[in-house]
Amino acid sequence: MKFTLSWLKEHLDTDASVDEIVAALNEIGLEVEGVDDPARTLAAFTVARVREARPHPDADRLRVCDVETKDGLVQVVCGAPNARTGLVGVFAPPGTHIPGTGLDLKPGVIRGVESNGMLCSERELEISEDHDGIIDFREDIPVGTPAAAALGLDDPVFDIAITPNRPDALGVRGVARDLAARGLGTLKPLPVERVAGHFDSPIGVELRFPAESASACPLFVGRYIRGVKNGPSPAWLQRRLRAIGLRPISALVDITNFITFAYGRPLHVFDADKVKGTIHARLAVNGETIEALDGKVYTLDDTMTVIADDAGPEGIAGIMGGEVSGCTEETVNVFVEAAYFDPIRTATTGRKLGIESDARYRFERGIDPVFTETGAEIATAMILDLCGGEASHLVVAGAPPLRNASYRLRMDRVRTLGGVDVPVDEQLRILRALGFGIAGTDEEIVASVPSWRPDVDGEADLVEEIVRIHGLNNVPPAPMDRPDAIARPVLTLMQRRQFAARRALASRGMNEAATWSFLPRAHAELFGGGQESLRLANPISSELSDMRPSLLANLIAAAARNVARGFADVALFEVGAAYAGDAPEDQTTRAAGIRRGHAIPRNWAGPARPVDAYDAKADALAALAAAGGPAASAQVVAGAPAWFHPGRSGTIQLGPKVQLAWFGEIHPRVLDAMDVKGPLVGFELVFDAIPAPKGRSGTARPALDASDLQAVSRDLAFVVDTGVEAETIVKAARGADKKLISDVRVFDVFEGASLGQGRKSVAIEVTLQPRDKTLTDAEIDAVIQAAVQKVTKATGATLRG
Repeated sequence: MKFTLSWLKEHLDTDASVDEIVAALNEIGLEVEGVDDPARTLAAFTVARVREARPHPDADRLRVCDVETKDGLVQVVCGAPNARTGLVGVFAPPGTHIPGTGLDLKPGVIRGVESNGMLCSERELEISEDHDGIIDFREDIPVGTPAAAALGLDDPVFDIAITPNRPDALGVRGVARDLAARGLGTLKPLPVERVAGHFDSPIGVELRFPAESASACPLFVGRYIRGVKNGPSPAWLQRRLRAIGLRPISALVDITNFITFAYGRPLHVFDADKVKGTIHARLAVNGETIEALDGKVYTLDDTMTVIADDAGPEGIAGIMGGEVSGCTEETVNVFVEAAYFDPIRTATTGRKLGIESDARYRFERGIDPVFTETGAEIATAMILDLCGGEASHLVVAGAPPLRNASYRLRMDRVRTLGGVDVPVDEQLRILRALGFGIAGTDEEIVASVPSWRPDVDGEADLVEEIVRIHGLNNVPPAPMDRPDAIARPVLTLMQRRQFAARRALASRGMNEAATWSFLPRAHAELFGGGQESLRLANPISSELSDMRPSLLANLIAAAARNVARGFADVALFEVGAAYAGDAPEDQTTRAAGIRRGHAIPRNWAGPARPVDAYDAKADALAALAAAGGPAASAQVVAGAPAWFHPGRSGTIQLGPKVQLAWFGEIHPRVLDAMDVKGPLVGFELVFDAIPAPKGRSGTARPALDASDLQAVSRDLAFVVDTGVEAETIVKAARGADKKLISDVRVFDVFEGASLGQGRKSVAIEVTLQPRDKTLTDAEIDAVIQAAVQKVTKATGATLRG
């Protein structure tokens, strides 16, 4: 919301400075985003007089001007056609920045003649698009007068941010009312004189809605004005509109814009001679079209309100008028529309059509319904004053939708709820200044809400108004109670698990991705989704129609986009929610990751190694361990969901029922359906399936369990059937002595004819970590023999010589 200081003072009797106004606006909740003072921008520009203008000796279109400035006589070469002796214009000395061109002036020589400075046009000062000639005041203004003052631009422009609940502050008068309540001046009375009608309007107004949609437009006020002359608006009005960023168009249009910003009351003016029959408000017909004033054609539906005549729509109600009845310079007779439109329906229509307008911005927040007829009277008076003509009697359909809301206010609630002690007399003064009606005693009052405040809804809002005007800066800071000397942890177990898994996966060289929680129906079906309960009723696009049943689908699609851009080696992970249905328990939090390309690129020490299922397994176990899951004791079994390769995948589980994660190579069928070149491996971990830690779940780390004795390792090679899993050998060996054996890992697998058909050799390294004493050879041999026996019993293995 923008307005000038002089505009504000038309409604507020005040001597406050710009800085005082800015401070007051911020303190009452109308945040000032900026103040633009053209006088500062144009400080270097001053009024000057051309003493003599003579032809340039070497250029027919240039003139050499002797210019009288505040610093003396200066020679300027000028190419403007209106440069002449005696002209009073605007001079810019060397070193001045010209805002309209972005250039900094320097002394120069033009066709052999020195030029020191510049005589400026309006476009060069960014006050209009006029560049046909230099500024010509056509009056005797003293030389040296600041250009901003001579041009009427010495008027600061305030730009304030308006929260959605304050439609009354979308007009200069509403801002002035707040400042007056703050004590920064006195709100001037609003002189509204009823314009006497001289004839009956030849155009009637009607509301044509079914009963269930009557709230779409409960009030429509119109007036016919004949014999107007629609030309450029006067200079003062054009300057005011330009100051707030609006482009003057014509007197009729400029008047409606002025009233919109002055009073927060949007209006529309029709060319009455283009209207066919009666103007009425109704719901649009499905498929009906209208060419709006922005030159675009919009297709309407039956949820939208339109202003129409007997031939069709003339405007989109509360948003934008139509081109068919727009006013031009030839307009002679006009019809002024002032109506009240339902905020929700207006907002919905604007979003559907993608139209942003000043009218929509106000109507969707809720304008003052009582001011509808007053706005029509003000508009009529301005049109008659600036455009001439003769007005008809008002035509009115419907009535303003009044809330007639009143709320009680206990006078101690400002202190107990707002945290600031405001005297009762001051509370009452503030409410009255804001337009509230007051009845009651010093202990409790009943405040009636003015029609321009649809946001006030209860006692708490009344407290807010008093505290706001009293000054948000006057609310004393109060520390929050802290019951414990040491702050309690705020992160839940699930949050800590997610952060730990993120850190672990990132440390493994993977990049975190953030994808949509939605995906195409075809992709959802590949990962066990596609059911009707996961289909979105209002998807943001046709490609994002379903909730994701797995995080892997979008990660695979992201990998495909990377590959298409030349990044063949991809490692991505994501932590987020997946959905098995629409019930709360169907949502699970997961970590998933994918790898594609080479795990190790080719190098001087060896060839490149492509990613495989074991890389995905390692990622899954790392994430599980970081999240506090039982990575060491979990079982790893073959098989995984159908989107994994059946022979190159596995499941990490606790017993036969609790599945913690899946990993492996993605099925070629899935990759083909998603148009992704493989092979590609991935994993998915379900945080919800990880059992909670036993005992108290604190954030303190467990005591360090380390030994200062040197560990001992022994290598063992077992010959087993090829169907025996290495994991079985590792678990059996580790179970031989859980206290002394700290680690068991596979370091070699060999198959050959020397071992026999269907046999393989698996070599493991067993690490023993003594705790309280150095182990003797006999003690070490005993543990190793126990490990051999455990493996032999579990797998039928024989120790390889």
